[in-house]
Amino acid sequence: MSHLTSLDRLRTLWPPSLLRARAGDLELRYLDDDLLIELAELAPRGVHDPGTMPFLFPWTRGTPTEVARSVLVYQWRARAAVTAHSWSLELAVLHRGEPVGIQAIEADDFPVARCVTSGSWLGQAHQGQGLGTQMRALMLYLAFEGLGAETATTSAWADNPASNAVSAKLGYRPNGSSRQGREGKPTEHRHYRMDRANFDAQAAAHTELLGHVHLAGVAELRDFLQIPAER
Repeated sequence: MSHLTSLDRLRTLWPPSLLRARAGDLELRYLDDDLLIELAELAPRGVHDPGTMPFLFPWTRGTPTEVARSVLVYQWRARAAVTAHSWSLELAVLHRGEPVGIQAIEADDFPVARCVTSGSWLGQAHQGQGLGTQMRALMLYLAFEGLGAETATTSAWADNPASNAVSAKLGYRPNGSSRQGREGKPTEHRHYRMDRANFDAQAAAHTELLGHVHLAGVAELRDFLQIPAER
């Protein structure tokens, strides 16, 4: 009989569960079920003003139970779909140990394309403190320094000033826009891009924002996702 705990066995079978990125009071951590339940219960308390919709899919509409279940279903589906060819790493955002949101980093054919995109949400009670900027900056550090990305992209609706401002502050460059349907209405969607050179040029600003960054579980994750050594 194995003397390993269930957590130890999970880490052996599912290396993404080892992933951590920490900077000061902020941490991005693999979204296990304990954290997922807490965040599913946080989301119905508010993620944005009810009169706005910052997401491509309006998962925040519905009763508190429906919103919480949407979080659970989406995250379980994303977790199960992770392969070396296509993946979405859904990471819990913890501030001083408290789960406050989710930061995702996604890629297709990453070993060749070396391009990631991202999405996130932050509980309304935790907004306005600069955490949105910090969690995106920490995600970028993980992508470029940890996983070896060469490009990072993101997007936001034109009427989402907070998300657009974060992209500008962190050094993304505008990368065009598209016209997409949002809750039955055509809406401008703005796109942004950051290449490795842009990231390196922002290194001092990111260090000032985050301080020392500690990564854990990256080597195991790279092996699991079949990401070769730096080219």
